[in-house]
Amino acid sequence: MKQSLHSLWRKCFYLSVVALSSHLTSFCQSDETSNFEGGFTAGPMAFMGDLGGHSGKGTTFLKDYNMNETKMSFGAFVATYPQPWLGFRLALNFGALSGDDADIHYKAESASLEQARLARNLDFRTNIVEGFVAAEIYPTVFLEDEPDDVVGRLRPYGLIGLGVFHFNPQGLYHDATNNTSYWVDLKPLHTEGEGFAEYPNRKNYSLTQLNIPMGVGLKYYISENVNVSFEIVYRKTFTDYIDDVSTTFIDPNLFYKYLSPAQAKIADYMSNKSPYRTSTPGPYGPGGIRGDASQKDAYFTTGIKMAFKIGNHDRWRNSTHCPLLRF
Repeated sequence: MKQSLHSLWRKCFYLSVVALSSHLTSFCQSDETSNFEGGFTAGPMAFMGDLGGHSGKGTTFLKDYNMNETKMSFGAFVATYPQPWLGFRLALNFGALSGDDADIHYKAESASLEQARLARNLDFRTNIVEGFVAAEIYPTVFLEDEPDDVVGRLRPYGLIGLGVFHFNPQGLYHDATNNTSYWVDLKPLHTEGEGFAEYPNRKNYSLTQLNIPMGVGLKYYISENVNVSFEIVYRKTFTDYIDDVSTTFIDPNLFYKYLSPAQAKIADYMSNKSPYRTSTPGPYGPGGIRGDASQKDAYFTTGIKMAFKIGNHDRWRNSTHCPLLRF
């Protein structure tokens, strides 16, 4: 699975580079103004998954958003605009995600719904590295009299694409022997029995996964060569293990069957940190609900994007070199 994801991403990346290179070559050989942009983006990144959440029953998107778990993300991109209403972007972003059941807000009217998640007492963190290609659509261009006159213009847009991201969930482990706490990688611990013979349907998950970025934005043209955008981009993923939580608690004796004694001790603790845990079947024992496998994890960013046009025909019309950044 991991190799196929890498192969698909390489193909997407290659095709994007070829497309961008073709546009750049065409520009270098013509007298037309450059339709290339390059720039940077920054803004908060937030997790949508099993851990944490607001009061009441766990749900999706903003209702389950914990502001205190928000992390910053940064990225760079290049884009080309073959038409005023259409653009293609190649982006690389770096960020972090986290979640903690301790963040859940407790309300008396929905106490039973929150208590189950609070008592689960799990947490996680992970760094995120992602790359994606996306199409940008500017629908209001069709209502403009002079689309090429962009200075001072405000344009809303939508985007959708295909990306790949890498993650590595960690949980906070408390060593009672030394009374110390530190973060440990969760995937090698098989906290829900992934890869164990007793759970044939729980396969080892890949730390590299595909996503579908989709969002909306608003672009303002400061000048012909500089523009700034505000955008919200949601990532639909195809994994429920960004936070290493998906299904049910397992029999902790299995950790000692499949893992080394040192790993088994940590896995035993990290798989079930509830103060109400039991060794027999129950809400916080083997078979008890640990996560919701019916909904995949997701994350989103809210960012400011600064872009600079690359090249200008007046300066490079008679040059054999490819254009540089022009501010």
